Amino acid sequence: MRKSLFALAAAATLTAGVAHAAPATYAIDPAHTFVTFEISHFGASVNRGRFDKKEGSVQFDRAGKAGKVEISFDATSVNTGTAAFDKHLQGPDFFDAAKHPTIKFTSDKFSFNGDNVSEVTGQLTLLGKTAPVTLKANQFTCYQSPMLKREVCGGDFETIIDRSVFGMNYGIEWGFPKNGRLLVQVEAVKQETGFPPVKPPAGYSAGGFFFMQRPCGGPAPRRLTCTHGVGCSTVQNYF
Repeated sequence: MRKSLFALAAAATLTAGVAHAAPATYAIDPAHTFVTFEISHFGASVNRGRFDKKEGSVQFDRAGKAGKVEISFDATSVNTGTAAFDKHLQGPDFFDAAKHPTIKFTSDKFSFNGDNVSEVTGQLTLLGKTAPVTLKANQFTCYQSPMLKREVCGGDFETIIDRSVFGMNYGIEWGFPKNGRLLVQVEAVKQETGFPPVKPPAGYSAGGFFFMQRPCGGPAPRRLTCTHGVGCSTVQNYF
């Protein structure tokens, strides 16, 4: 009887240890991660744009229902499809990219609906000011990528922000709304340990992918995820 109780106690301790294992690290996939903003133009059309340069990482514990995220966007990379509008948005009337080149979102509060993230509450820093923001998930899942041979987690999130909170007041007196909609699509790839940092080759366009035909600790070819401003520190199998 005592042996049985001891065995049950040991099993419970082991199970608890597994349940509280350290969260895994996921690297933001720049090919599937964007922030798109929308704001009404006098109630007629809707102005839309996105940021093309981004970087970040996620700590995610699905079993423990916890996580952390830090993701930043380069304000100079704003893209509406119209060069003149992009230039205006980069200027002091809007994102003031010369003084505040980085927009950042950080969070350590993930809410779950079952096994999937339902919302992420954190802090958005824009124009040098920080305010709380909650991103609500329209969809979220984790899947095994057939190309990367890794687990990938991600989803589509959205929120409404009052831009005047950050000091972005241009056009409000003319009737432009203060509130804008942020749509955040993000995917992040689970990382493996044991691979040394790798510098991008000459001519590499930061924020994307490139391919490398050498073993680098595993079978060639390899696919490297490269982070804007940091380099290539993540090695991923392509096939």
